[in-house]
Amino acid sequence: MGRLWNYLKALFGKKVEEMKDPEIEIEQAIAEARERDQSLRNQAAKVIAHRTQLAGELEDSAEELAKAKELAKQALLKAEAAKTAGNTDEQLRWTQSAQALAMRMQAAQSNYDRLTEQLKTADEQAEKAKSAVQQNAMQLEEIASKRLEMLGALESAKLQESMNDAMASIGASVGQDAPSLKEVEDKIEARMAEAQAKAELEAVTPEGSMAELERSVDLAEADKALDDLRKELGIVELEAGPSSPQLPPGGAAA
Repeated sequence: MGRLWNYLKALFGKKVEEMKDPEIEIEQAIAEARERDQSLRNQAAKVIAHRTQLAGELEDSAEELAKAKELAKQALLKAEAAKTAGNTDEQLRWTQSAQALAMRMQAAQSNYDRLTEQLKTADEQAEKAKSAVQQNAMQLEEIASKRLEMLGALESAKLQESMNDAMASIGASVGQDAPSLKEVEDKIEARMAEAQAKAELEAVTPEGSMAELERSVDLAEADKALDDLRKELGIVELEAGPSSPQLPPGGAAA
């Protein structure tokens, strides 16, 4: 049962393959290639957009880090000034502010380092995406050019098949009730040969001899009848040379 099922699947697949139109298959192939190209472009656009977004975040992080450093420096300067003035409370306040700003600066630095690594990876991915889009675009152009070539070859194949069918129909029977030209020609030649054979057989039979004799008698009687008409008209045939009409006795030319 399994072997039969596999055979039926193979047979059905072969029939389906034979029914496929090459022109439709070519158009389907180019449509799929264009769809893949568009999908790849969309994916590449997302990768590049992510890189652009990371670049903006890194720029903001760099500004935040620079601002935290500057504020920390100002706090340290004020704490040092308070220390010089002997103002312990102010010194403590600005020292604590400097510590808080230092913690903020460390967080900004960590965020900046993280974004820097991510942007590096995003740059590499963006370049790969661009290269992939470029290569796929070139392949799409090649497929489009190949499509025109294949369509031309397909039209030539169809024309050749039509010519082959036309030439084959000349020497082959169109159907059971429609003989080929060669068969008709053979039939005509056979009928001509049969007629000639019958004529030859008739000539050597008694019936053929009698028919020939009757034709001779008929010709003789026909000649006698013509002679009687000539006498009535006064026409006399010459012994030699072309005959010339004679005027009736006592007649004159008009």
